[in-house]
Amino acid sequence: MTDITADTATGASAYAAAYEQSITDPDAFWLDAARDIDWTTPPTRAVDGSRAPFYSWFPGAELNTCYNAVDRHVEAGRGDQPAYIWDSAVTGTTETITYSQLQEQVAAFAGALAAEGVSKGDRVVIYMPMVPRAAIAMLACARLGAVHSVVFGGFAAPELAIRIDDARPKVLVTSHGGIEPTRKVPYFPMVTKALELSSHTPSTVIVAPRHTEFPDETLPETPGVTWSYWDDVVVDVSPADPVPVAATDPLYILYTSGTTGMPKGVVRDNGGHAVALAWSMWNIYGIRPGDVWWTASDVGWVVGHSYIIYAPLLVGATSVIYEGKPVGTPDAGAFWRVASQHGVSALFTAPTAVRAIRKEDPEGSEVAKYDLSAMHTLFCAGERLDPHTHQWATNVLGKPVVDNWWQTETGWPIASNLRGLDPMPLKAGSPTVPVPGYDLVVLDGQGNELPAGEEGNLAIRLPMAPGTLAGLWNDDERFLSSYMSAFPGYYSTGDGGYIDSDGYVFVMGRTDDVINVAGHRLSTGSMEAVIAKHPAVAEAAVIGVRDELKGQRPVGYVVLKAGEVRDPEQLRAELVEMVRQEIGAVATFRDCTVVQGLPKTRSGKILRKTMRQIADGQSDVPVPSTIEDPAVLDALAPFLRGEK
Repeated sequence: MTDITADTATGASAYAAAYEQSITDPDAFWLDAARDIDWTTPPTRAVDGSRAPFYSWFPGAELNTCYNAVDRHVEAGRGDQPAYIWDSAVTGTTETITYSQLQEQVAAFAGALAAEGVSKGDRVVIYMPMVPRAAIAMLACARLGAVHSVVFGGFAAPELAIRIDDARPKVLVTSHGGIEPTRKVPYFPMVTKALELSSHTPSTVIVAPRHTEFPDETLPETPGVTWSYWDDVVVDVSPADPVPVAATDPLYILYTSGTTGMPKGVVRDNGGHAVALAWSMWNIYGIRPGDVWWTASDVGWVVGHSYIIYAPLLVGATSVIYEGKPVGTPDAGAFWRVASQHGVSALFTAPTAVRAIRKEDPEGSEVAKYDLSAMHTLFCAGERLDPHTHQWATNVLGKPVVDNWWQTETGWPIASNLRGLDPMPLKAGSPTVPVPGYDLVVLDGQGNELPAGEEGNLAIRLPMAPGTLAGLWNDDERFLSSYMSAFPGYYSTGDGGYIDSDGYVFVMGRTDDVINVAGHRLSTGSMEAVIAKHPAVAEAAVIGVRDELKGQRPVGYVVLKAGEVRDPEQLRAELVEMVRQEIGAVATFRDCTVVQGLPKTRSGKILRKTMRQIADGQSDVPVPSTIEDPAVLDALAPFLRGEK
């Protein structure tokens, strides 16, 4: 698939027809899409709005998600095809698991869970590194109709304890630990501490061993808990068959972390999830059975749930599970090595990963070392793909670079370029158009719809597409207050942006990243996009800090590319002039500091709110549990406070 320039005809009729039908006749549209899923009781209608704004999908239908992801491909004669390829750059290990092997291993572990008393509706917490058994554990839960809640392996004990208490699992599945480029992260101390802190106690902890990497670790002893190794619990158990569940039954709980209070447990259903993800693989990503698909994320995040574990297998593709980093395992060519070695058709990663590669290899010389002829597209999501990074990746790869916009709550893209259905011209800075099923609008503060080109609050008219959050675990009130109260009849995304006259969506950042300078509402994302164009800049963050005269003023923090040395004052002057030329003097952008790094979550989002709180002099600023490296924030804090 080749790139499309803005000069070519869009041939948008396929997209326009699909989008129109999805909004005006969602039942017909999604019942047609549901034919790609195998049902034990097929659906007769798609959407049920009788409890709006709690919508449900495919009421009365039954299926099993694990059967759809694994067994049906074996029954279709494709059991010898790889389902997962595990590539561990940190241990130098690769492993291929065929669909037949996966079916056997999932059925065995599901049988082991059943022997521990896990059945339909019970919860299992999974706290694992990027190893194949993390996927097997998730699919085994789905096979039984149990509800998995995966907790990212980097979370500390208090965060794990909070999730154990909220989900109340019968079993916790973990491992000896994770492997980072420069260290090992043992999990046993965190799990035992979490069990001490939590009021709920799972009856069993099952450990997927990594004896080679953690040779001295022995199973802990915890009051009221039986610790067992995976290999022991699967011996002499009856393999479990798939258990049919209602389409509206929960498949998983995934907690989103806030800076304060309890994390929100996003609930995903079985039926809508399977239909939406299968549709997305065909129509958004252009992935077909047998293609090799690689999502460079972690199973602990929504991207990993959707596009490492479930979606590729629902359409019979091969999914790469990667344990490593974009740089440092061993170098900035790590991603291109994996893509070349495994014949990857499309790569899906975060813009932060692309920026990290660009920082270390600004000329893109590592790309030339590998054969990427099988790869037709690079997809990005997780944070806004700034135009400069988009252009850099396009230039060095010579392939389309496609931005996606979506959230943990939606589970799959709200806006994208639909490469499988109807490829459209790419515009840097835009994820292209709303995906069928999402009636996306731009609203002002009073809930009035804004015309093309005007920036406001991005909201989705209800009902949203299938596969989006069915609610929050045991917290209907918070679901309503968090998402449905700002604009009645709409889901509030919390993001700001606009839709241009061509129907292209531009997401400028969280609405709390819109600052008010002397009565003018300005997007810090717009300023970051300008700054990122500077040839010396690898990454940038702009925050609004308090100003007695203007209310707020924008302040920038930039990280330079590897090898770049610039006079700070000269660079500041150049960046100020760039913002003035592209946004105008109204931005009053005058302050910009070169720093060594920007604080981020493990999924790649820059912690702008935390930076802003420190810059504003707030005491006891809560640091999100998702922070990747607290030392980066510690080093930045003196600059934010004006001490350096």
